[in-house]
Amino acid sequence: MSDATVDEEEVEEKKPSKLPMIIGVVLALAGGGGGFFAVQSGLLGGGSDSEKHDSSAEAHAEETVETAPLPDVSFIEVPQLVISLGPKAQASHLRFRASLEVPKNYTTEVESILPRVQDVLNSYLRALDPRDLEAPGALIKLRGQMLRRIRLVAGEGRVSDLLVLEFVLN
Repeated sequence: MSDATVDEEEVEEKKPSKLPMIIGVVLALAGGGGGFFAVQSGLLGGGSDSEKHDSSAEAHAEETVETAPLPDVSFIEVPQLVISLGPKAQASHLRFRASLEVPKNYTTEVESILPRVQDVLNSYLRALDPRDLEAPGALIKLRGQMLRRIRLVAGEGRVSDLLVLEFVLN
């Protein structure tokens, strides 16, 4: 009998209470959250002195400096292109949509050659190897190449930029 009571006591001693750990975690989270709130709301710290001076300098700058006017441009939407990719590609199609940033005085001229722009984009995208489309950072390189080709078709100075609105491989 004495052996049975000793075994029960050992079993009871092996189960430490988890209550102190739970209370500690809850208090740590509450303290962290409270500290974050106090700093963000300005109750503690209130931001550095440089931030305070920066905000007053910004307010003063807004009063004295006029903002530069936006460039006089218009945006011409290029109709959506759907390019079928080869059998080696992970995706079967590329859906591409873009806008051209054009100085206002060239808007009608660029709109009149929009089919030619579509053709050059379609031809370029179809000629690409599927790995070129799927590579990391591919969109930046492709965008530069497409803009160069569009400028060749439209004439120098007529297209300021190419804005890629949709580039989806599916």
